[in-house]
Amino acid sequence: MNAHRFNRRSFLRGAGVTMALPWLESMTVWGDVPKGKEPASQAPLRLAVLFSGNGFHSREWWAKGEGKSMELGKVLEPLTDFRERMLFIRGLYNAEALKGNIHSSQTGNLLSGAPLAAGGEIRSSTSIDQLLAQHCGRQTKVPSLVLGCEKSNPSVHKNYSMLYSSHISWSSPTTPTPLEVYPALAFDSLFKDSASRGDQSVLDAVLEDAKDLRRGVSGRDRQKLDEYLDSVREVEQRIENAGNRGEIQGWRPTLAAPNIPRPPDGIPQDIAEHMRLMSDILVLAFQTDTTRICTLKLNNDHSALRFPNLGIDYMIHHLLSHTDNPDWLKVNQFFVEQVAYIARKLDAVQEGERTALDNSMILFCSSMLNGHHDANQLPVVVLGGAGGRIRGGRVLDYLEKPQRQMCRLHLSLMDKMGLRLAAFGDATSPLEEV
Repeated sequence: MNAHRFNRRSFLRGAGVTMALPWLESMTVWGDVPKGKEPASQAPLRLAVLFSGNGFHSREWWAKGEGKSMELGKVLEPLTDFRERMLFIRGLYNAEALKGNIHSSQTGNLLSGAPLAAGGEIRSSTSIDQLLAQHCGRQTKVPSLVLGCEKSNPSVHKNYSMLYSSHISWSSPTTPTPLEVYPALAFDSLFKDSASRGDQSVLDAVLEDAKDLRRGVSGRDRQKLDEYLDSVREVEQRIENAGNRGEIQGWRPTLAAPNIPRPPDGIPQDIAEHMRLMSDILVLAFQTDTTRICTLKLNNDHSALRFPNLGIDYMIHHLLSHTDNPDWLKVNQFFVEQVAYIARKLDAVQEGERTALDNSMILFCSSMLNGHHDANQLPVVVLGGAGGRIRGGRVLDYLEKPQRQMCRLHLSLMDKMGLRLAAFGDATSPLEEV
């Protein structure tokens, strides 16, 4: 293996393109100077927050037991393979979210615990992901990636702005972080040096640099590099193919006749592919250390998504959430499958002795336990090892405990990423068990 001869941040470069590299044993991609017996090139810790609106099936969101013997309710069955690396957390809540008892008043403060302004005013508080972006974002090309699969809703519902239902990430108390719903533009933000999308493939632009790099790394790294470039090419081609079919970007009003049928309620035609593309972009962003912070909002609270891919096109997500029929369970499992897909992809990325999943924290949550607006306890799952800082395979139950603020979990996650705050939202101490 070659001695470390590259600088701390290594990239492939081409015309208008900068592509960060995955962890390679031959280079100190992320590494700092070795400290004692600690090797250089330790992969960084990442946080992903995945959100599903409208809660889950009221009788099938549960877990009990430990490790391999942990039993999961039907909603969580897609995560069975990850039981030993999962925390199921019961009983946390946001006190401020109980005040309005509607979707928008329960979502806009999910990641901050802040009181929300009503009456036409917009005010929440800076969310955990954006605080972490301020803390560690200068070390990466993109401070944070804020992705969504459903456009924002600017209307008002029962005196609360529906922007609260559309955004979990807030850059400041009055500014929801812009939500990127177009996979092509999210992809470009990782690799293109300008916001505009050019005609040249990202990989074509860096091909010569990649060939030079291959000659200077180990055999195992050459294989890893080829696998990584193949995964970038696959995502790039899928985005292109989906665009050619008139999918993903959905209905855009025009004076001329549209070239695709208008989807119901402005929904992209293929929600399954939309979610998978966004999931793949999240994985690529972490794999290349282009960002260490990502939120992926699979849908809005009070969502209008439909699911023809599941044979469920007769009712929107929000209305389904007020039922507990088999179709609602099927939709719940579809959302959890996206979480499992991301976990599996990250777990396939080897970073020294750990995988990218071992070096990540995936927080999966909703702003209510079920579609009946029960926010007295929030559905919360944490996947990943946080670089050895989280022991999975456990159920943590805070329902009967006095200090069960959701913000205590946020303090715990921030602490593991090196951001130690005396207080956050309505919490003054982290969850020791996490």
